[in-house]
Order: sequence, then structure tokens, then C-alpha cells
Amino acid sequence: MSRRFTPQVVTANDLRLGDVVYLTADDRWSRHHHEAELIEDEAHAQLRLLFGAAQKLVIVGAYLADARPGPNGPEPIHFREAFRTRGPSNYAHGKQVDHV
Repeated sequence: MSRRFTPQVVTANDLRLGDVVYLTADDRWSRHHHEAELIEDEAHAQLRLLFGAAQKLVIVGAYLADARPGPNGPEPIHFREAFRTRGPSNYAHGKQVDHV
């Protein structure tokens, strides 16, 4: 018996800045998790991952991350993904500047 598919988002790191980015439904890379395309079909998730991973001049390390629908868009499920939404932890730069 196969397990039930969990909704997912495509995530990666921006090649030039290193920021965590998420693939949107309109084929952009966004620094904001809530703008990511929430994919609820396993076959579509694999196609979107292939699309994202092919953009080797823009991103690196694309993978699918579990997510759930939220009031403002997709929300991360796992601690690691929630942590990645906050940006680097060594000092305030990137996404963390917005929170200072």
C-alpha cells in the first residue's frame, strides 16, 4: 500500500545570493514561502521539480518540501523548512534584515 501524497513546494537556493527561494505558479523564484506554488498532485510535483532543477544558471539544489495550505499561502510542515524561511542564522542579512 502506497502512502498518501503530501502537498509540496519546490525549493532551492539562489545561485548568486544563496537565499532560499521557492518556485511560484507563474514560474518565478520567490524568497517568500507563502508565494510558492502548493502542489497537490505527485506527478505534477515531479514535473515542477524537473522544471526548477533545469534552471542551473539561476538556482542550485532544487527539491520538494512538504507543505500545507495556510491562510496566506503554503506553510512549511517540518522544522527544517520553517527554519529555512527565516534566512541565515549567523547574523542579520538577507531575509533577516526585514525583521530587524
